[in-house]
Amino acid sequence: MPDTRSNTNLQTADARSPDDCGVVIFGASGDLTKRKLLPAFYNLFVDDILPEHFTLIGFARSEMADDAFRDLALQAITKYSRRPIDEGKWNEFASRLHYHRGNYDQPDSFRTLQKLQNELHNTFNKGKNWLYYLSTPPSAYSDIGNCLKETGLAEDSDAGEHWSRLVVEKPIGRDFESASRLNRSLAASFDESQTYRIDHYLGKETVQNILVMRFANGIFEPLWNHNHIDHVQITVSETGGLDLRGGYYEDIGALRDMVQNHLLQLLCLTAMEPPHNLGADAIRDEKRQVLEALRPIAREEVNLYAVRGQYSAGLVNGSAVIGYRDAKKVSEQSQTETLVALKCYIDNWRWSGVPFYLRTGKRLSKQCAEISIFFRGVPPILFNANPAQPVAPNVLSIRIQPNEGIALEIGSKVPGPQVDVRPVTLDFGYSSVYPAGTPEAYERLLLDVMLGDATLFMRRDEVEAAWSFITPILEGWANQPINDFPNYMAGSWGPTTADELLFRDGRRWRRL
Repeated sequence: MPDTRSNTNLQTADARSPDDCGVVIFGASGDLTKRKLLPAFYNLFVDDILPEHFTLIGFARSEMADDAFRDLALQAITKYSRRPIDEGKWNEFASRLHYHRGNYDQPDSFRTLQKLQNELHNTFNKGKNWLYYLSTPPSAYSDIGNCLKETGLAEDSDAGEHWSRLVVEKPIGRDFESASRLNRSLAASFDESQTYRIDHYLGKETVQNILVMRFANGIFEPLWNHNHIDHVQITVSETGGLDLRGGYYEDIGALRDMVQNHLLQLLCLTAMEPPHNLGADAIRDEKRQVLEALRPIAREEVNLYAVRGQYSAGLVNGSAVIGYRDAKKVSEQSQTETLVALKCYIDNWRWSGVPFYLRTGKRLSKQCAEISIFFRGVPPILFNANPAQPVAPNVLSIRIQPNEGIALEIGSKVPGPQVDVRPVTLDFGYSSVYPAGTPEAYERLLLDVMLGDATLFMRRDEVEAAWSFITPILEGWANQPINDFPNYMAGSWGPTTADELLFRDGRRWRRL
């Protein structure tokens, strides 16, 4: 059943105040909790956005006292928060932090958690509303869900007296079958309306602005189709490597880690039809339809549409770095891809024949994320009559990071007696217009969970539709082992095969 309760207007979500609630973070001693979750909650607290009666319980298997957990939180927030520590605010925030040691697969650990929640209820969380955040390996998701269900902690009052919500981190499965199995397991404990599958890319301000740019400006939508757009490029490149995370990454790879979620979500927002309203389900319905319209890539033709790469040693920003196979816990014969490039087609009326080129990789030349819309060129007459000097096409680029903004390249005459047309850029930068900056993605998403707004979260059918497209690529690659890994140097823009993916179509990757 669709989640009618979460159909909150995206434009007004932040104007509302969340209900009094408590948060339980499973995996409270882990990296994600320290780098993202604790700083996000602290920033929301400093900005007076959290509810008045708020408390946070860290749940993990290691022994830790409340004060030790508060010390861990202080170190994490000092290092990673966008706001500096304010002693008064910190002391008040720290008083709301508690720790509970337990095992993820033992109901007794959840009964003692429930006892702690009841004790805190009288002081802080007066609404008996609880947000459960799974910051653990996916292998623990089903056990946690089952224990929450068995102990009654997953209950969501039909009368609206209190709520329980579950936040799930990626990866949600390894392929279509495992994702479906995990979703079924979660559904046995939490209703779809209670489940929030988080993709932090959707919390980035520039990503949210894609829909505003498209549907709040009359100049773009009439051109947003195959009649006027030649192709689309989506690039998410990283300069960082996997020196310390090789053991985690060996079993995942770039296709599962980045394309199945982040890049396909960016593609959906770029390509979707206008929703009939700004409610969560209306927007997610349109995104699902894009995923279902993706032309399947047959296993036997995977190399025509998909490129994979793995980096060797090289120079990144002037510093020498090791190759992927030299990272800890990585096989010397590893077949794990650290780069993926895809050519996709969306077989619907709007996008018929328009290729979408997706690219992501580790240890590339530049850290950036950008969507580039290449419009069709002008006819070969007038200013474009000389085939030796064709006029560059117009390009609309949406910069997600760094230097968030939107730029449009147009043709302009160079001053002088000759008619020389060159591209110039009309550029809007967030930092120049909004100098106060923007909240971190996790701040927005955590607030939305507390508000019950699921707009920026993936629904079950979206996740499974994405895996339905990705799984044949994984299976095709599994039947065709790579012989030339590593095939690109750290600090480059990837293997030559990624360039050839576009060269065959008479195109090239945009220089970022």
